[in-house]
Amino acid sequence: MKYKISFPNTSYPELELPEKANLSEELSATNSPVLFGCRTGLCGTCLIEVDSSNSDLEEPNEIEKEALSIYAPGNLKARLACQVQVKCNMSLRALSSQ
Repeated sequence: MKYKISFPNTSYPELELPEKANLSEELSATNSPVLFGCRTGLCGTCLIEVDSSNSDLEEPNEIEKEALSIYAPGNLKARLACQVQVKCNMSLRALSSQ
């Protein structure tokens, strides 16, 4: 199964990614608007805001929750792309962790 990943309000084309694909690996290979640094959920470089079509997206683990509390406090749609597996259609918007 494949899911659609879109980047609204950008010139980046929509992608179709396989189920359970890791966003950091797939988006790095496709020249997306999302940047990556450490890839372990600590640096915040890949901070994104996710709108998904359903609730199949896994909840952040404890390490990601801690990082999100620093990089995007109060933003319930914020995620670290390096920690997300594709399990639904998603619209992504890159956020600044600064």
